[in-house]
Amino acid sequence: MKNLVILGGGYGGMKILNELLPNHLPEDVTITLVDRVPYHCLKTEYYALAAGTISDKEVRVAFPEHPCLEVKYGEVTGIDTNDRKIKMKDAEPLAYDDLIIGLGCEDKYHDVQGADLFTYSIQNIEKARHTYSVLNNLGPGSVVGIVGAGLSGVELASELSESREDLNIKLFDRGKHILSAFPERLSKYVENWFVRNNVEIINNSNITKVEENRLYNHDEPIDCDVIVWTAGIQANEIVRNMDGEKDRMGRMIVTPHHHLPTDEHVFIVGDCASSPHAPSAQLAEGQAEQIVEVLKKRWNGEELPATFPPIKLKGILGSLGKKQGFGMMADRAITGRVARLLKSGILWMYKFHNG
Repeated sequence: MKNLVILGGGYGGMKILNELLPNHLPEDVTITLVDRVPYHCLKTEYYALAAGTISDKEVRVAFPEHPCLEVKYGEVTGIDTNDRKIKMKDAEPLAYDDLIIGLGCEDKYHDVQGADLFTYSIQNIEKARHTYSVLNNLGPGSVVGIVGAGLSGVELASELSESREDLNIKLFDRGKHILSAFPERLSKYVENWFVRNNVEIINNSNITKVEENRLYNHDEPIDCDVIVWTAGIQANEIVRNMDGEKDRMGRMIVTPHHHLPTDEHVFIVGDCASSPHAPSAQLAEGQAEQIVEVLKKRWNGEELPATFPPIKLKGILGSLGKKQGFGMMADRAITGRVARLLKSGILWMYKFHNG
């Protein structure tokens, strides 16, 4: 029997399982999924979990069940590609024939002193739960600093402003306008929403140091009761420590077939794989579909395509609380109630098909 090992049950790992099971797995192949929690997590909704507007249960989706699928709960500590074994914390090494690495990302602190020690995170479900506990135990009038005004920071700030109107929320961003990856008109729409909802935007910021309950913007101290970091990501530490060429985010450079240039049995998916696109659930699922095609053709002894067509992303949507939203669909900016309804509908469809 050949063992296909998938590290991480995120959007890429889940898509691979759903593409192969129940009817597209050869009889001589088994799958072992390794994850730290016993369910798939909707990472795109961690901002709402941290803000306290949804329950923990709403971001959990059960893994599929199949006689040829074994789910191992544990923490990966290293990958030995020479011996084809996964090193596990407090467990025996796990052997593989083919490996798919989808361990996700971590916060990137950009060498800001103290940021890793004195800020909270929403990068995994354990950290999002902890951030929820801290934020929702704050007294009225407390100051929350959110560092980074990309999609995650904006969604967290807006959701928290609706959940806790009694808090003073400060959103720090390096650029002239928040959401720098979006058109300026859309950025201004979101900024106006924050003005109406009493969220303070601090543009052109430069966080130089973080201490307990204090951050320094251009070396000027600003006291905060809680500081949440949403100012960048990098590949999982396990991937950053692997041999091989990586991009500036620590993501592995891969071939057009999504495996390492030096090892055709090690595939990389999602936030761990270098790509011209920004990390997203859509991108991870597109990569997963192509990896499954490679595996199927190999298992059937068929020739692989020289390349795959570029992965087409349908757009990006963000929420502004429960009633408003924003996004880009087919290069067209959309705002307001329609954008929020679209995001809610897409989330419902995803859970319906995966639950």
